[in-house]
Amino acid sequence: MSGAELRGFLTSRRAALAPEDVGLPSPSTARRVPGLRREEVASLAGVSVHYYVKLEQGRAGNVSGQVVAAIARALRLDDVESRYLRTLLQQPGSPAVPAPPRARAALRSMIDALDVPAIIHGPHLAVLGINHAGKALLADFDTMPVAERNTARWMFLAPRARVVYRDWARIAADVVAVLRAGPADDSLARLVGNLCTRSPEFAAMWAEHRVAEHQHGVKRFFHEAVGDLTLNWQTLHLPDGQGQSVIVYSADTGSPSEEKLRLLASWTATPAPATS
Repeated sequence: MSGAELRGFLTSRRAALAPEDVGLPSPSTARRVPGLRREEVASLAGVSVHYYVKLEQGRAGNVSGQVVAAIARALRLDDVESRYLRTLLQQPGSPAVPAPPRARAALRSMIDALDVPAIIHGPHLAVLGINHAGKALLADFDTMPVAERNTARWMFLAPRARVVYRDWARIAADVVAVLRAGPADDSLARLVGNLCTRSPEFAAMWAEHRVAEHQHGVKRFFHEAVGDLTLNWQTLHLPDGQGQSVIVYSADTGSPSEEKLRLLASWTATPAPATS
């Protein structure tokens, strides 16, 4: 269990709630710090204040599933946050991880056959593959050093990302939340440490302790050749894929963005080899 991470996460969730949010009376006097007090969380969860303090400090061993569920309900955690809390309480430490996985050749061929942007992610948002339309929309990760092929790293350290994403601040915050929800290991610690020292914005967002999963949604992009695009995105998690997923971007049928995306893909497509 990472005591500092557990403490930071629970403290941030307490600070995000006011007493009236959980059915408690509003305080009669102003509080020095925002959010719920530890004794209020303990009361809502049905545990002693002493036990909750130990738990928040990472000193409570063998935490039962019932207690975890009660704490999650008291802090109004969603499904992703609840799973993350269970992970923090069950982790014995920060294990080393094997070499980064590689995308299967067939998977690379599959995204290369698509006319819409697609990207293969590994653990910690490592970019394991990107097709020609994805390179045109985002960046050519294949030309970067392997250690730099990472969406979070690109988002905060590459000036190009702030041009591509119309809503950069919101998307960047979501990237940080997705990164935190991943496996906590040595490679994550190195990535986070590097980004915290090089990007004050990343450090501030990391300190918020948000967690989220990459699922689906809508994002606004900009490309100098075609202008603004509004694209849908969908994450496909691969079974037995060592934490790999594929994100595919598409536009609504008949929309201006669909035509712009088609133009962008056609300009960047690799010509088919001539046949004899």
